[in-house]
Amino acid sequence: MTAQPMTTQPMTAQSMTEQPVAAQPAMAQPMTAQEAVAYLESCGWSAVRLGLGRTKELLEKLGDPQKHLRFIHVAGSNGKGSTCAMFDAVLRAAGYRTGLYTSPYLQDFRERIQVNGEMIPGEALAALTERVRTLADAMEDHPSQFELVTALAMQYFYEQRCDVVVLEVGMGGALDSTNAIDAPELAVITNIGLEHTEYLGNTLEEIAATKAGIIKTGCACVCYDGAPEVTAVLREVCAQRAVPLTLAARGALQSTGFDLDGQDFSWKGTPFHLRLLGAHQLCNAALVLTGLEALAARGWRIPASAVAEGLREVRWPARLEVLGREPLFILDGGHNPQCAEALAQSLDRLLPGRRVLFLTGVLADKDYAGIFDRVLPCARGFVCVTPDSPRSLDAAALQAYLEARGARAVACGSIEEGVEKALELAGEEDAPVVAFGSLYLAGRVRSVFPALYRAWLRRGGIRARDGLSPEARAVGAARAVENIARSAAFQRARTVLLYRAVRGELDLEGLTRRPEAKGKRFAYPRCRNGLDMDALAPEGEDAWTPGPFGIPEPLPERAAAVAPEELDLVLCPCTRYDAACVRLGMGGGYYDRYLPRCTGAVVAAAAFAAQEAAQIPAEAWDVPMDLVFTDEGVYTHAAAERSAAPQFADPAEGREL
Repeated sequence: MTAQPMTTQPMTAQSMTEQPVAAQPAMAQPMTAQEAVAYLESCGWSAVRLGLGRTKELLEKLGDPQKHLRFIHVAGSNGKGSTCAMFDAVLRAAGYRTGLYTSPYLQDFRERIQVNGEMIPGEALAALTERVRTLADAMEDHPSQFELVTALAMQYFYEQRCDVVVLEVGMGGALDSTNAIDAPELAVITNIGLEHTEYLGNTLEEIAATKAGIIKTGCACVCYDGAPEVTAVLREVCAQRAVPLTLAARGALQSTGFDLDGQDFSWKGTPFHLRLLGAHQLCNAALVLTGLEALAARGWRIPASAVAEGLREVRWPARLEVLGREPLFILDGGHNPQCAEALAQSLDRLLPGRRVLFLTGVLADKDYAGIFDRVLPCARGFVCVTPDSPRSLDAAALQAYLEARGARAVACGSIEEGVEKALELAGEEDAPVVAFGSLYLAGRVRSVFPALYRAWLRRGGIRARDGLSPEARAVGAARAVENIARSAAFQRARTVLLYRAVRGELDLEGLTRRPEAKGKRFAYPRCRNGLDMDALAPEGEDAWTPGPFGIPEPLPERAAAVAPEELDLVLCPCTRYDAACVRLGMGGGYYDRYLPRCTGAVVAAAAFAAQEAAQIPAEAWDVPMDLVFTDEGVYTHAAAERSAAPQFADPAEGREL
C-alpha cells in the first residue's frame, strides 16, 4: 500500500545544511554511542522543571523537525507503553514507516527511539547527540535529559522520513516535553490513576486535566472508558477545543480464550489474537481498535488484515512476559498500586488457585504499601532485592517490612543472586515465580535471566541423568542407540562424529557395534586451546588419552584427521533439550563453535528422556539441532515447529508420525 503523503517535502541533505544550526567546535574524535548516553543521562530529568520553553527553543534551533511529522500522542497513567506498541505494530503491518518514542528503557537506552521496529543505531545516536549538545550547551536555560532526547528523536524521525510517529508522554501531558508538537492526528488517553501527585495534582480530575493537555484543536481523541470524573474532564476539554471524542467501547470486545502464549478475543464480531497477557491488555486493545477506527475516519488506510497481523505479532517486554516455563517465570514491570492490582487479577486468571513466589524490589518513594496490599493474598513468599536506582528501598528493609506483614521473605545481595534464589525455591516448591516492583528491577532481570536460567536448567539436567540408576542408564542407552541405528540419518551416513560418555552422559559406544554401523567411519571430538575442536578417527583402542576435562579423546598421532565437511552425521552430548530441538551443552561452547563448519552434516543431540525441558531460551550462538535422539524416541525440528507438544519421528523411515 502507499503511505499517506507528507504535508511537506522530506528534509534533504541540502535543506539540512540550511537549518539554523550554531557553529560546532571541532572535536578530536567523534562521540561514541556510550559517550552520547553518558552525556544525556548526566543532564538530569525534567520533573522539577516542567514547561515547554526549552524543548521548543531546541527544536527551533534544529529547524522544527516535528512540524514535518504526524503523530499519535499517547498519555495516561498505565498502559501507555503497551498501547503505543500495538499502534506501532498495526501501522507497520499496514505499510507505514513508523517512529516509536517511549520511556523509560529496560536494557538499552536506544529502545526509546525506534523506526519500523529497529532501535536507533549507536552511530546515529552519537552523531545526533553531538549536534544537539552543541545547541543545548549554548542555551541560557539548559534542557533536561528528557527534553534533549525528545528533540533528538524528532530529528531522527524526520531524517528517517517516518510517515507517523507513535509518541508516548513522559509524565503528565500539558507541560510534558512531547507536547511541543502541533495537533496530532490522534490524541489517546489511557487509564488514569493517582500518580506523581506532587507535580500533576491531588485528585483524578486535576490529573486528567493535565493529561488532557495533549488534546488540541484539529485532532481526534479516543480515551479509556474509566472513572466517570475523568471522562467528564476529557469530555469538557474536547468540547472546548472542538475535538471529536470517542470512548473505547469495551463492551464490543469479548474474551474467547487465553493461555500463557496469549489471548483470543473478538471485537465487534471479528476474532483477534493478542500475544500480550492480562485482561488489562484487552482494555488497551479496545482503546487501540477504537483509535484505529478514528484514524480510518480521517483517511488513514489500515486494512483489517494489518490490524490482525499487528495485534498477533506485537511484543512489549516486561509486561506479564513469560521468560521461562520450567519453572514458570513471569516478568512484569508493575510499579504502582494500579499495576499491582492488574497483576494480581491476571495471576488469578492465568494461575487459578496457585500462590506464587515474588522476586521483588521497589523504590523507596513509591507507595509500596499499596503495591503489596494487592499481591500479598496470592503470595507464597518473597525474594527481596535492591533495584538498580539510588531511590531504591534496600532489600533487607523490604524483607523486614514484608515479614512484619506476616509474609515469608528472604533478602539477597544482588539481583543476580535473587534470580538464582527464586529459581532454587521454585524448583523445590513447584511454584511459579513473578518478578515485579520496579522497571529498574525489570530491566536488570531481563538482562541476566537467560544465562542464569540456562545454568539452572543445565544443573537440573545433570541431576536428572545422574539420578538414574546404573541399570536404568544402561537400558536407556541401549534404546537410544537402537533409535539412532534405525534412523535414516544414520543409515545414510558414511562418516559419523560421536563422543565417549563421561559423568552420566548417554553412552553411544554401542552404536559402533551395531550391524547398521558396518562400513562407516567414526570420528570423535578433540578439544584444544580451550576454544577449538577437531574431529579425529582413532586407530585402535590404545589411541586414547584423557582430555582437558577428563573426556576421552583420540591421540593425534594415533588418529586420522577428519575435515568437518566430511561428516554426514554429528551426535552431540547435551545436558538438556526441548521439543524445539534446542540443546544445552556443558557450557564450554566447543560444539557450537565447531558445528557451523559441518556444512553437509545432519546435526543431532543425544540425551536421556529424563533430561527434557519444557523450553530452553536459545541464544544467538546456539546451533539448532536437526534431531534429538533419546531413549524414548526422536524429536524432529519440523514437528516441533507445528506444536509445542513432543512429536516423534519413525526412526526407520525418517517420517514424522
